Amino acid sequence: MSSVSQTPNVLVTGGAGYIGSHACKLLSLAGYTPVTLDNLSTGWARAVKFGPFVQADLLDRTALDAAFAQYQPVAVMHFAALSQVAEASRDPGLYWRNNVGGSLNLVEAMLAAGCRNMIFSSTCATYGDQDGVVLDEHTPQMPLNAYGASKRAVEDMLRNFGDSHALNSVILRYFNVAGADPEAEVGEWHQPETHLIPLMIEAAAGARDALVIHGNDYPTHDGTCIRDYVHVMDLVHAHVLGLEWLRAGKGSRVFNLGTGVGFSVAEVIRQCRAGTGHRVPHSFGPRRDGDAAALVSGSSRAIEELGWVPERSSLKQMIEDAWRWYQTGGYSG
Repeated sequence: MSSVSQTPNVLVTGGAGYIGSHACKLLSLAGYTPVTLDNLSTGWARAVKFGPFVQADLLDRTALDAAFAQYQPVAVMHFAALSQVAEASRDPGLYWRNNVGGSLNLVEAMLAAGCRNMIFSSTCATYGDQDGVVLDEHTPQMPLNAYGASKRAVEDMLRNFGDSHALNSVILRYFNVAGADPEAEVGEWHQPETHLIPLMIEAAAGARDALVIHGNDYPTHDGTCIRDYVHVMDLVHAHVLGLEWLRAGKGSRVFNLGTGVGFSVAEVIRQCRAGTGHRVPHSFGPRRDGDAAALVSGSSRAIEELGWVPERSSLKQMIEDAWRWYQTGGYSG
């Protein structure tokens, strides 16, 4: 039985995860009904607050076909993926099976259902380690690990299906996503946590003994990695703009999403004390396999063509919003 709502449905894979749940909130505010499809391997049922929920795995083609038949989405926002760099270096097969195989299943189910618009969550990890270069959409892609390689493979897949089946895609290559919903309805909550700002906040709050900084011998001004941080609400706003781009018939396009400003891990720690009022106990450990020294975005295309403006992406705002979310207790209760 069809469940087409009065507002257009958008299927959001990984909609119970960090970025996907924020996208669902913004889609609902923008006049869409987000339909979350998630296997809950890393997502949270409590994060599904803004539309229907289908618990299913992308490797289950029968479940995908049923979801498309029931909800008849006008587009897919595809967030579902494994994304831990260290794990990808240890077990690349897991990333090729899930990220690439799952995406192929999804694309074929889309096309079988007559849905031809996808907004794809890609990553700056496709660029690899290219120090001293502001990374834009023309920068060669040279991923260092199976995570970045799997995302690049899905990008290639989307281009192939665009040529053969008129599949339209907006590919969004993220830099480091941080912060949380300012109203603290959803936020970042990984178990185990691997991202810098929530780890830092846990250390500041006394929930862990110390933040371990992975490497202080990188070729940067203070020896720690440099990253370009973008607020999660700014990021998902670009997804809604990408959806409107596709629905307006503008065709496939790739956009970087970052601020163009890089901060070292040590600089982020200093800002955390200003944003939370607590010092961050920390120690130094060895580098993680597959980590680049510096990744900074050139995002002028998204600003000029999509009309995207990263309004909340100051480091101070991202830390304050993440701290507010952390104080709610997240999804642990």
